[in-house]
Amino acid sequence: MNSDGFVPALGYHFLTPYYDRVVGLSLRETAFKEELVRQTALAPHHCVLDLACGTGTLTIMVKEAAPKAEVTGIDIDGRILKLARSKAMSKKLDVQFDSGRSFDLPYPDKTFDRVVSSLLFHHLTRVNKIKTLLEVKRVLKQSGEFHIADWGKPSNAITRIASLSIKLIDGFENTRDNFDGLLPDLIQESGFCRVEESGSFDTVFGTIRLYKIKIT
Repeated sequence: MNSDGFVPALGYHFLTPYYDRVVGLSLRETAFKEELVRQTALAPHHCVLDLACGTGTLTIMVKEAAPKAEVTGIDIDGRILKLARSKAMSKKLDVQFDSGRSFDLPYPDKTFDRVVSSLLFHHLTRVNKIKTLLEVKRVLKQSGEFHIADWGKPSNAITRIASLSIKLIDGFENTRDNFDGLLPDLIQESGFCRVEESGSFDTVFGTIRLYKIKIT
C-alpha cells in the first residue's frame, strides 16, 4: 500500500501501463466481465457507477451494452484514470470518470440504479470493505442493485495454491476475507437484503466469483 492509502493496479505504479495486458491474458477478463454486465440487466434510463474502475474496461463495456445509460467510473488512482479516459475517447463514448475513494463517494444519496465492481474488495482492509459497502448502499436507489466480480474462496487445491500470488501482491490481511469466502457475509451484515453468488471463473491466479446484491 502506498502512502496515499491505496494499492495500485498490479501492486506498483510502474506496472500500471501493463495492467490491461496482464489481466486480459491471465484472468479470463472478457468472459467474467461480459457475464457481470449481462447480469446487471441494464436499461436505457439507468445511471450506473463503476466502482474503482481502473483502466475503464468494465465501464466501457457497460456503456457499449447500454449506450443511452448514464455511466460513471470512479477511481482514486489518477494515473489509471488517464488510461481510462483515453480508452473511452478512442471509442467516442460519453463516459464520466471521477477521482475518489470507494469508501467516501462524492455522490448524493440514491443516485444510481446499478453499481458494478471488478477486483476491488481484495485491495481493501476489513474496515474499508465495510465502509465501501455502506457507501454503495447509500448511493443506490431503493430498487438498485450492486454487482461484484472479485477473488473468492478457491474452488479447488490448484486455485488455492494459485491465489498465493494475489495474497503476496495485495497483502494477506486485505485478501483474507475474499479467499476465506467471507465477502457475502460482510455484504449481508452491511444491510443488503439479498446476496446471490451468480457465477465463478477459475483463472491462473485463483477463483473469481460473481455476486448479485439487492437492497430489498
